[in-house]
Amino acid sequence: MGFNNRGGNSRGGGGFRSNSGPKEMHKTTCSDCKQETEVPFKPSGDRPVYCRECFQKHRPARY
Repeated sequence: MGFNNRGGNSRGGGGFRSNSGPKEMHKTTCSDCKQETEVPFKPSGDRPVYCRECFQKHRPARY
């Protein structure tokens, strides 16, 4: 016998955030199209922030 991590009450994923509720959203302006958008982090101002559509255009290609 031994420990089995596949039990029904174990949590997978390895994440460190709990799902305690909805994420806090912060209003900002997209650096590309200048439309107001909301993002799940507080923009620091030192990097561009994109809306969902513009982010897809600037996202690095996955190989």
